[in-house]
Amino acid sequence: MCGICGEISLGGTADACAVRAMMAVLSPRGPDASGLHGQGAVVFGHCRLKIIDLSEAGQQPMVDPELGLTLVFNGCIYNYKDLRTELEGKGYRFFSTSDTEVVLKSYHAWGKDCVKRFLGMFAFAVHERDSGRVVLARDRLGIKPLYFSESGKRFRFASSLPALLAAGDVDTSIDPEALHHYMSWHAGVPAPLTILKGIRKIHPATILTLEPDGTRKKETYWSLVIGPRDDDRGMSEADWREAVLDSLGRAVARRQIADVPTGVLLSGGLDSSVIVALLARNGQKGLKTFSVGFDAVNGVEGDEFKYSDIIAAEFGTDHAKLVVDGSRTLEALPLAIHAMAEPQMSHDAVAFLLLSQEVAKHVKVIQSGQGADEVFGGYHWYPKLMGSTDPVADYARAYHDRDHAEMREALSPDLIGADYSRDYLARFFGDSKSASAIDKTLELDQQIMLVDDPVKRVDNMTMACGLEARVPFLDHELVELAARIPAELKVRDGGKYILKEAARQVVPAAVIDRPKGYFPVPALKHIRGPFMDFVRDVLDKPVARERGLFNRAYVDRLLADPDGTLTPKGNSKLWQVALLEAWLQSHGV
Repeated sequence: MCGICGEISLGGTADACAVRAMMAVLSPRGPDASGLHGQGAVVFGHCRLKIIDLSEAGQQPMVDPELGLTLVFNGCIYNYKDLRTELEGKGYRFFSTSDTEVVLKSYHAWGKDCVKRFLGMFAFAVHERDSGRVVLARDRLGIKPLYFSESGKRFRFASSLPALLAAGDVDTSIDPEALHHYMSWHAGVPAPLTILKGIRKIHPATILTLEPDGTRKKETYWSLVIGPRDDDRGMSEADWREAVLDSLGRAVARRQIADVPTGVLLSGGLDSSVIVALLARNGQKGLKTFSVGFDAVNGVEGDEFKYSDIIAAEFGTDHAKLVVDGSRTLEALPLAIHAMAEPQMSHDAVAFLLLSQEVAKHVKVIQSGQGADEVFGGYHWYPKLMGSTDPVADYARAYHDRDHAEMREALSPDLIGADYSRDYLARFFGDSKSASAIDKTLELDQQIMLVDDPVKRVDNMTMACGLEARVPFLDHELVELAARIPAELKVRDGGKYILKEAARQVVPAAVIDRPKGYFPVPALKHIRGPFMDFVRDVLDKPVARERGLFNRAYVDRLLADPDGTLTPKGNSKLWQVALLEAWLQSHGV
């Protein structure tokens, strides 16, 4: 797990100083070591978090003069030992025990198709010395980020958007379409867009090839169609339960591969609880688990310790609870906002940051339960899509933070264009090969909403603390299995039915049958006192008023009645507006 960056110059010499500037921003992602390697038109930079092969042999950028390849890699390949054995059978010799070298030699052996062999999360760039070609790739579910910018004949890439800002020469004007998505989808902005016109991101499951003459090719190497298969007609509910538990068990076991201590973020919900239970079933002893809780506000509880305590006691984990009062939450807000690669409105970003700060004192790798709701149908809007004859309208009604009419009230007139988010939904559902409305919805949430909200949030907050987060529910083999399960077995009885029934074999019923919870930070849902002062200060700064993203009458309305202006998901519209402005200010935009 690391931070990667680089510059490719088309017809000149790459700027090593710009790469060093990016590395400085990425250093929290990789605090253990750093390296820079330049070769004429290409310079790569790397900040390393040592997880596998702690020796200097695993240092990056990794150069193999014999093969003529240079690689920077972020992530973890869980099946790297099996791939190494296969490569050794082909005659390859290894100088390290790292998964990085396996990626490098896999690329040499199988070319770009090597990505299809990887079980894991990754973003990488490889430079072919002899051809001058540079190939960038991102994992199937977009767990690892990969941003890029272009100016003239210069192409830069990095693990975070702020790193590219540090390199300079970026158009920092607001992208109206991205802003529309941000204001519709809880701050989610689908690739290739970002909130800034001058920075884009590579889609998940994508390979981007850059030739020395400037030509390029983009390829999608994995896709997902959700819905029942003819071959599965004989599968009973019991068969699906066993298949889910077996597949999840393999996913969890894979993610224990490390040369450093590992743990689990234990929220008290089903998703993290079943991870702990399966690790215990696999023989894990003395597992370290961590939970966080916050002050209650306006009757909203700020912790779920009563459930995480049940799991910790049941499986004898080494459990730590972090209790955070309002003053510490407020103190951490600026750091959490600065750690965001893109603005993210979800309240639990600061929770993950504070928890990650504590967890990083004990372990360097944790497993977390993100993705279970999207993969196994856990959200409240899924039952509404089960028979929908107009999924675009029904999804927008249940999910969108505001409609286009309110968007006109909220945004400056020069930032209002088409109803971009509604149009995006129509295109996605129209292009989807999944047959039913609910399956199209699950596809959208897995490929778009999941990537640019919870997955990105966890990566950003954990990596800001030099902590690697692994997400077994996004094991692509498990995702492929879940895609085949009939939707009614996922969304039944409030959602995640088949996962709950599978988990009954290993998780106490009190945790499975509890009301659905979220990772709560009440102070950012019901904004009061010093948190309101923070929001007012951000929105009243001269730079915010001069930027004029939002109509002031709309802002004043939110300030006057923050509790009366929540989104359909119950999030604060005021916080959403303030967060974007705070993020722009934090990064000097």
